[in-house]
Amino acid sequence: MAEQARNTLGGRHILIVEDEYMIAADLAQSLEDLGVSVLGPSRSVADALGIIHSAPLLDAAVLDVDLGIEKVFPVADALRQKGVPFVFATGHDDWHTPSMYEAVPRFEKPVDTRALARALSSCAWSPQ
Repeated sequence: MAEQARNTLGGRHILIVEDEYMIAADLAQSLEDLGVSVLGPSRSVADALGIIHSAPLLDAAVLDVDLGIEKVFPVADALRQKGVPFVFATGHDDWHTPSMYEAVPRFEKPVDTRALARALSSCAWSPQ
């Protein structure tokens, strides 16, 4: 599995939006081990939007739902407008997905990085 994920994800540019330092660092390291170029991690909506609008390459994103007092949905909307696939990560098992995001893969924290890699690998990559 790791080799397959490395073959699919290697060289991809993936944004991490996560406000918890240790979770962001662990996630970034796991993705980097698969050859991913990690953008961020970003800790706020404003920072994430800045990366989205300035990054020359952005293939996918992993979004924490709760960023302190903010929700990540403006970031999800910006990614959708650019056609960039994303997944949600949340620490709340009782979180209810807003209807417009029901089809987006969702991961409970702590995120199973193997399952995350499979989900990111299954994204329909298109040249940017």
